[in-house]
Amino acid sequence: MALPGAAFAQGKAPANLLPPESVPAAATPPALQPAPTVQPITPDVQRWSIADARALLQVVGGIGAEGLDPADYKPAELEAAIAGGHGEALDQVASRTFAWLVEDLRDGRTPMDARRQWFVVDPDADRYRTADVMAQALSSRTVAQTLASLHPEHPDYAALRAELANTQDAAKRKLIRANMDRWRWLAKDLGTQYLITNVPEYQLRLTVNDKIISTYKTIVGKPGRTATPQLAETVEGVIFNPTWTVPQSIVKGEGLGAKVLGNPGWAKAAGYKATRDPKSGFVTVVQQPGANNSLGLMKLDMPNPHAIFLHDTPSRNLFNAENRALSHGCIRTERAQELAITLAILGNLANTPETRKAAADEAVAISTSGKYTRVPIQKSMPVYITYFTMGRDIEGNLRTFSDIYGRDAPVLASFDKPRQENRARRTSEEAVEIVDDLQTI
Repeated sequence: MALPGAAFAQGKAPANLLPPESVPAAATPPALQPAPTVQPITPDVQRWSIADARALLQVVGGIGAEGLDPADYKPAELEAAIAGGHGEALDQVASRTFAWLVEDLRDGRTPMDARRQWFVVDPDADRYRTADVMAQALSSRTVAQTLASLHPEHPDYAALRAELANTQDAAKRKLIRANMDRWRWLAKDLGTQYLITNVPEYQLRLTVNDKIISTYKTIVGKPGRTATPQLAETVEGVIFNPTWTVPQSIVKGEGLGAKVLGNPGWAKAAGYKATRDPKSGFVTVVQQPGANNSLGLMKLDMPNPHAIFLHDTPSRNLFNAENRALSHGCIRTERAQELAITLAILGNLANTPETRKAAADEAVAISTSGKYTRVPIQKSMPVYITYFTMGRDIEGNLRTFSDIYGRDAPVLASFDKPRQENRARRTSEEAVEIVDDLQTI
């Protein structure tokens, strides 16, 4: 396939797909580059000058601006080590303090057991190894700047930080701190183009070069076992006119297989085809492409062990509801065909005005063909399924969102407990596989 295009209802390509070629870059600290010129004692303990240790102490004293607690980093012990002068004690204490700051600023302070249904594996611990970051800070004499370069780059983090500096309300401060930490659970740099959905906001954003290209209302999982988990996956393809293989929990458990086999007229009208294995009697039911298909007219192919994906829905009236936690876990997306066409354009390697036009025309033709078609996405398109209860809405205003799954409480409680050392990078929580998204509402 070439590339796609537009407000699907009119058969046109979506307007203003791409932001201006030149996007002013915000001033950021120097990029982290492993450049160790100071010989470490061990990978975890390096040699510290008094000046660098004092700079570190100053960072600890001001770390409250980042939503962290200075007491977690034992400033009195660092101050005492500085007073004792050069030597093993200073090297040990300063290295430990620096490492703790790196871990919390890079990975987040919240331990995994407080991150409910959080299955994102943050790559930053491998990208910015603690020993390398420390070596760079000491060799370049830039302790404060190097630590600051670990902050999340998304502008919503900066908005929360600014709000924290301007409120004294204790409960609000705790909520801000929790949501600042949630940004640290993700990669520092989310990429040049990506989809991000904040589940409690019921909104999906398509972002290119830090500019929101378009937004879409969403329908997410109901509270309980079908609550939508938090993931970071990659769109590998766009499926136009998808089929839906009905899970056995519905085929057998709810009697759909027998109904389809026994009522061929009804089955044909509903788009169901059933096959029975002559030996085992096993019945398979597949809903064919069409307007009544439970996945609608589009599905994003984003393989993951939870079977979570973004898709269309024939029940589009539900996007007008205020509470849209209604699905079996997958994310139903407003204007899904427009989104699919847009992703096919952005996913093309040869992205010029000519190829975008050709792709737009072809994608519109495919989407209206009624035939199952998978269009591969060639350029990286990450999808972040997140859970923020405070952040900027699609209008850019900072606000709170309802904690629909009750996931705030363990995060808030973790800030009242001592900092946990040697935290796990992966959750041990069970992955709840979402086996269907049947339109039952």
